[in-house]
Amino acid sequence: MSDKKKNIGFNIIKNDPTDGHGGFGVGSLSLDNVSPVIIDVKEQEAEVDIGAMHARSKVEKRIKFTTNREDSAGGKDYWLVWVTIDRKPEGPYYAGVTACEMVVNVEKRRGYKVLADHVNLMDKSMKRKIIVDHMDDTSKKVLADFLKSHNEAFWNASEAELHEALLSTEK
Repeated sequence: MSDKKKNIGFNIIKNDPTDGHGGFGVGSLSLDNVSPVIIDVKEQEAEVDIGAMHARSKVEKRIKFTTNREDSAGGKDYWLVWVTIDRKPEGPYYAGVTACEMVVNVEKRRGYKVLADHVNLMDKSMKRKIIVDHMDDTSKKVLADFLKSHNEAFWNASEAELHEALLSTEK
């Protein structure tokens, strides 16, 4: 047996297992209410792909990602959108929505993304932030339509900030 301590990995927990006692597991994140939505910019399609939680979405598989945009030149543009759902007295709503850029060149098996941005924007989504101003207007519309069709009640209960961010085409 090795004398090394076991590495305690990233915990994803459903409910508070500590029941407030402050022991092991305190400070662990719950990703239960976060979903990754992948938007194909060219095809103007959006879909939930849970594999993106661990950088294993359909578009990310078998692709080597770098932070050099030139490595994936000629590739297809995607948005990875972190959507966090929360509950208020009126019911559940889309609370946090943040978008991350990705470019994937399947022929070269190379892609562009900044993993730190993806992690930081997921965190901001979990903190109920709306960050989509860097998206193109067409992709914003695709996302708005997807969120509405996925659950119109969630969309209607969402803050006006989300509606304005996704539906305004004026800059």
